[in-house]
Formats: sequence, structure tokens, C-alpha cells
Amino acid sequence: MKKISTLFAKNPTDLGRVINKINIESNWVFDGDAIATRKFDGTSAAIIGGEIFKRFDAKKGRQIPDGAIPCQEADPISGHHPHWLKCDRSKSEDKHFFEAFDRLENKADATYELCGPKVQGNPEKFEKHTLVKHGSEIIDLENVAFEDLKIFLMNDETDMEGIVFHHKSDGRMCKLRKSDFGVKRLEMVLNE
Repeated sequence: MKKISTLFAKNPTDLGRVINKINIESNWVFDGDAIATRKFDGTSAAIIGGEIFKRFDAKKGRQIPDGAIPCQEADPISGHHPHWLKCDRSKSEDKHFFEAFDRLENKADATYELCGPKVQGNPEKFEKHTLVKHGSEIIDLENVAFEDLKIFLMNDETDMEGIVFHHKSDGRMCKLRKSDFGVKRLEMVLNE
């Protein structure tokens, strides 16, 4: 799974935030060619050939394990080089992936988000470790203007990590997170 760009341009003085300027790579969203989906807060996983994989980022000179599958070329600026690494039942760090995988009825090859009690502090409030297929929860947005999306993501009733926009026909994606506006999820604030 490739790293995906942000819908709006990054603030040059604070790269953790966005400004009200369209990221040129994401113009297609404003042309009406996008489907908005919920971005779940967990950790990336994939089912490839009926087996479960986790994401491994070979950044800052980390050794790439044997058998790791590259998702894209290394980013020349950040050094991020994401791979898929097959999970191993004998490793304790992979047990939550297998707990979710074993409970999954349709083990379709796709990318997923692993969510659950022991993942990222469980902001999604899952009772059991669960694989959520990327793009599975469609969001009906009335408008994709900067201020409208900011209001939508800041709404406590729609407390979610963010939105992933999927191109209707060619597979392109971009994202927008609540944190891009400098706002934490309600669950994270309550736990501090």
C-alpha cells in the first residue's frame, strides 16, 4: 500500500497541518471523480494470496527482512520505503493480526486496517481485533470545500481519524485527517 498524498497542501511552516490550497495531485476530487470513505485509525494490513501481512517501513536505514514485498519505491525526501511483511503465528507481535484474520469470513485479497483493543489505543472502540477493508465505509459529503471538510471532521458526532478519497475509475487516492487541522480525536483528548 503506497503512502497517499493529502487533499490540501501542507503548511510550509508546519508540515503537520494543511492550508486552504488544493494539493495539485488531488484536483480530481474537486472534479467530482471521488468517492469519500472513512479512514480508520489502526495499523495497515493486507491479505495477499490468502495470507495476512503487516506493513513494514524500511526508513532510516532499517534492514529490509527477507520476503518483504515493496509497496512503492523509497521516497527520496523522507526515506520512507513501505513494504508488506508476512505475519508469523509464532511471533507475539503478530497475534492480533491473526486474531482478526481468523475471525474474518471473507479473506479477500485487499488492504485493511487492523483495529482493536491493543492497537493504537483503540480510538475506534472495537471490542475485538478486527480487519476493516479499506474503502468499505462510504461517507456522503455535501461539499468538499476546505471549511466544510474542516467542520465535518471537527464534529464530535463524526469523531473519526479522517477521510480517504478514492478515484472512481483509476485507483488514485488522497486523504484528509482531523489532525491536519491541528485537532485531536475526541477519544484521544479524553484519554489524556
